[in-house]
Amino acid sequence: MRERVEQALAKIRPMLERDGGSVELIDINGSVVKVRLTGACHGCPMSQMTLKSGVERIIKQEVPEVTEVVAG
Repeated sequence: MRERVEQALAKIRPMLERDGGSVELIDINGSVVKVRLTGACHGCPMSQMTLKSGVERIIKQEVPEVTEVVAG
């Protein structure tokens, strides 16, 4: 599952990098994925929306067994 989550994150990174940010996988605990937004995304007021509407949505599409993506 970790490899599939990393592949999903690889699809997301170019979007974040255009805005000066990125995302990294911290941990997978059961069906919950913990990620860290970095660069310009870290501390951005829109980061929670980016996490839920962007990162979580795409990871869940690519890896259906994931139930939630949280910031770590």
